[in-house]
Amino acid sequence: MAADTLFQRITDYAHRADPYPLYAELRENGVARQDDGSYLVGTYHEIAALLHDPRISSDRRHRTAPDETAGAEEQLPPSFIGLDDPEHHRLRGLAMRSFGPPHTPDRIDGMHEEITRIVQDLIAGFQGKERIDVVDDFAYPLPVTVICRLLGVPTEDEPRFRLWSDAIVAGFDPTPEEDPVERQRAGTEARKAMALYLGELAERRRGHPSGDMLSAFVNDAGPGGQLTPLETMTTAVLLLIAGHETTVNLITNGMLTLLRHPEALERLRGEPALMPRAVEELLRFEPPVQMLPQRTPLADIEVAGITVPRGSPLILMLASGNRDPRRFSDPDRFDPAREDNQHLGFGSGVHSCFGAPLARLETQIALHELLRHLDTPRLVEDPPEYRRSPVLRGPRHLFIERGGV
Repeated sequence: MAADTLFQRITDYAHRADPYPLYAELRENGVARQDDGSYLVGTYHEIAALLHDPRISSDRRHRTAPDETAGAEEQLPPSFIGLDDPEHHRLRGLAMRSFGPPHTPDRIDGMHEEITRIVQDLIAGFQGKERIDVVDDFAYPLPVTVICRLLGVPTEDEPRFRLWSDAIVAGFDPTPEEDPVERQRAGTEARKAMALYLGELAERRRGHPSGDMLSAFVNDAGPGGQLTPLETMTTAVLLLIAGHETTVNLITNGMLTLLRHPEALERLRGEPALMPRAVEELLRFEPPVQMLPQRTPLADIEVAGITVPRGSPLILMLASGNRDPRRFSDPDRFDPAREDNQHLGFGSGVHSCFGAPLARLETQIALHELLRHLDTPRLVEDPPEYRRSPVLRGPRHLFIERGGV
């Protein structure tokens, strides 16, 4: 088929369960201009270079073609993930003060015991069930509980975040199957509702520090100043959505991959110290974020011999780069002990995933405890039903029948 229809085919739900043959076709074509004027990049070295290129913007307002969803988010400014330096650097740095080193070095490591307790409580809920849904019974509630605890959201309010996050994520999808303007509008309304909730919660903590991240946002000032109330809202929404949705997919894709590779599953049971390396391989082999669809060149650039004009939509296919045979040996093989695994699962460069340390820790604990407690898990359906999103790709349900708990 023509290379200029690759994006349409990749985002077609019919290929959600296995987009990898299409990624191989993309790599054979190098940089592929699409019939809508966008450019796809699917080779590892080119993607890595673009992620570090200051001429590539993450702010879609730099696109020359009109955005059919433009204006839908005017009620809230973009979060730092959709901005360029120096504003991106300022906001990310302020958020990082309360999340990780050097100012809060123990924030994530200090959650190890609490995450383990949450995981074990969820697994205890499997009692009496012959069939469980890894998504609804485990992978979904785990990260939303963790990130809500980090932010300081009261336990009784945690359930409302599911509807909000589902609508927000649906608004990101570049699929033509539904009205994109309506989908974006619904996502924007959900983002606004979540932002107002988190903003009000943060304001109640102003002057009353409580040790959580929302409290830190409004009480701890650094050399770069302090987040404004509006910046607090957009940053908190970003952390909740990014910290939740990607981890759901990473855990679910991980369990699916291990069930498809029983020899790797048994090896990890016998060598639990191998789990951190296995999670890195999962990030390469079945990454939760398949593509970055909102990059834009600020000048005409040359990529693999092709000139990409300034302002053109540039789509970086991370999952394709992760299977590039010019970078990884035997790239279509899942190897839990793989070395030299500098994957693109968390991106790279200044926009590398802010919450990567937390996602890694949650997934390592989650998969270790699942393998420890589930004696003989068996897939009920393969391939499972997938979520609609081609960007944040993962099963909507993952039903397994189990042995003991």
